[in-house]
Order: sequence, then C-alpha cells, then structure tokens
Amino acid sequence: MSESSAEVVADVASAAVAVSAAGAAGGWRRATGIAGVAIGVVAAGAAAGVALERMTVGRGMRQKARLALDSAGPYGSLRGMPGKAFADDGTELYYEVDDLDPEAAPAAIGPRRRRLFGRKSPAPVTVVFSHGYCLSQDSWHFQRAALRGVVRTVHWDQRSHGRSGRGVAQGRDEPVTIEQLGRDLKAVIDAASPEGPLVLVGHSMGGMTVMALADQYPELIRERVVGVAFVGTSSGRLGEVNYGLPVAGVNAVRRVLPGVLKALGQRAELVEKGRRATADLFAGIIKRYSFASRDVDPAVARFAERMIESTPIDVVAEYYPAFNDHDKTEALAHFADLPVLVLAGVQDLVTPSEHSEAIADLLPDAELVLVPDAGHLVMLEHPEVVTDRLADLLTRTGAVPAGATVKGYGSTSTAQPG
Repeated sequence: MSESSAEVVADVASAAVAVSAAGAAGGWRRATGIAGVAIGVVAAGAAAGVALERMTVGRGMRQKARLALDSAGPYGSLRGMPGKAFADDGTELYYEVDDLDPEAAPAAIGPRRRRLFGRKSPAPVTVVFSHGYCLSQDSWHFQRAALRGVVRTVHWDQRSHGRSGRGVAQGRDEPVTIEQLGRDLKAVIDAASPEGPLVLVGHSMGGMTVMALADQYPELIRERVVGVAFVGTSSGRLGEVNYGLPVAGVNAVRRVLPGVLKALGQRAELVEKGRRATADLFAGIIKRYSFASRDVDPAVARFAERMIESTPIDVVAEYYPAFNDHDKTEALAHFADLPVLVLAGVQDLVTPSEHSEAIADLLPDAELVLVPDAGHLVMLEHPEVVTDRLADLLTRTGAVPAGATVKGYGSTSTAQPG
C-alpha cells in the first residue's frame, strides 16, 4: 500500500475511532465501530482517486483551493422573491419565485388581452422545481439561470434542507416519509402558485416528491398540471440498488446502515467534527457518487460538495429509511396523458438509469433521454442537455412560446439550422 493510500485508510479509521472514543456506553461504541466499517466499505470506491490526488496535491493546497472555489464560484448565487409556506405539521418551507419578465411575454398578449370583463388575464404557467436528498434549490442553478425571465419558476427547499425549517414532526421523533414530502409540495404550490397551470420538475428525491403529490392529490394533476419532468429519479425498488459496490459489501452496508445513521444522528455535533476532519475523503466520495465525467468543472464539484456537506448528519439519518419504503409506481398513471420528460445519467450510481427506463416504460408517450458520461447530478454535470430538453418540454406545454431563446443553454426555436 502506498503512503497516500495508507493515509486515506487512516482517515477513515481515525474518524471512526474519534467518534467511538467519545461514546460513554458500550452500545454506542459498537454502533460507531460498525459505522467505521460501513464508511470504509462505501469509501473504498473513492479512495483510490483521492489517493492519487494526494500524491500531487498537498493538504494545505487543497484547503486553499476549496476556499478559492468557494469565494469565486458563482453557483448557487441566484436569488428570487422569497416566500414561506407551512406544512401540515407546522414546518416552515422556504421558496423563491422568479417571475416572468413582462418584456419576454409573447407578443400576442397585447394590451387589449390583459383584462377581460375587469379581470386579469389567465395566470401564466409556473414551473416548480423540487430538489434531491442532501441538496437544496440551488442545485438547479444552471436551469434557473437559463429560464430566468422566460417563464415563471418556483424553487423551494425540502424540509430540513437549505433555508427551510427543521421538520417539526421529526422533532417529535416521527419518521420522514415520501408522502409527507408530497404534502409539503402541495403547501408550497398553494402558497406560491395557487392558480394557473403548472409544470412539475423533480430530481431524485424531488421526483419522488412529485409522485407522492400525484398519489395524494390526483385532482391537482388532472386540473392544473400541464407537464412533468423526472430527472435521475425512481418510482421504487431502491432497496435493490448496489451503488457500484460488490454484492457482499452492499449487503453488509444495508444491514447496518439504518442503525448506524440513527446512532450517528444522536451524536450529530461530534460526527460533524469528524466530517470536517476527513473532508478530503468525503469530497472524493461525493464526487464519485455525483459525477461521471473526468473533466467536471472543479468549481461545480465543489459547489455540489458544499450543498451535501451542509446537510446535517441527523437529517441524513432521518431521511434514509424513507427511500426503502418508497413505491409510487401506481401514481405514475396520473401523468399518462401529459407531456413527460424522463432524463437520467447512464452512469448514475444512486438512482440508476434503469429506474428511469422503468418509469418511461409505464409512460410510453414520455420522452426518455439517457445522457452518456453523466452521474447522479446530471443537471450540474451536463446542464446544457438538461436545460435543452426542459426548454423543449416547456414549449410542448405552452409555457414558453416556440422561438423564444432560453439564455445560456439551448433554444426553443423550431427552426432547423441552415
């Protein structure tokens, strides 16, 4: 084993030892001992890449590079009109609205059509973006930048993520469920876009949230939703995902991980210190499970890392069991008559592209787009592809007029190149 590889393994071991040493009870020591093993198994796939990086880049230099990327990177800097919604358990849900630029409105909507019998013209289409596990609304940075002013959009943070409040029910030790997330989305829609047509866009857990919304509020889908985009998500059977690990390793992780995460969540402050102490190792893991491209922009990779790092370990622990219980296959039928985009990275290790293909099989009229050389965070890794296909979906739904230019990535123009 090389010196750099040994250092990686030492980091994993030291993190587990540091957490274990702080536990007073024997049960806590056993739990954190298992945590060390679980983390070691998951880290194995990333360790080699981290070790190679360490051969050429010193720890101090890497820390300076992270600080430079944090200060210079523009990603996640877009802000809209803030608002708050309240879930049925009282959780405060933060959202932002980017309104339609009046100058970008279709020319057909002239002064004479703005009022009809003293009433305002129909509400514009609103595109509601739902983000994934351990992320925030900022994960849609590129799509938000491209669509800004062209269409009305709502971006929100799921409970206990981003700027939203900690889940009130979870403070009472109630588990997070995908059904709860569907009700949260309904609360956001009621507050941010109570009328008018909707296009729902969800990535990973956000796509599951959209399915849960349809399952509980089919009349909303029937009466108001005019299009849906599922990005890197799944309708169920997540317990079968192997995350690119050997069978023996993934089975071991599945057996112990729920209990381990619960135990770690109870010592959140201590674990966060351990995460900071092994930042380089976890950066490698995050990159492996987020991206597939070798040449992903370091600033984008660091942006994703910051979002994931900002999710507290107790929140990670609260959400994890919900995914094994998730099954919204039957809810997909509510989207059968709508324009649907199903898009995934071919090398996604978290929600494999086969899960997107399964969704498309149940929605035969959906557009299925599989992006080569793309991982789980496809909207950050290949933003031009995601934005282009979203722009096309919005054109098909009437949210964006044909010929309108989407800034940054792609156009909805139907003209063929000469």
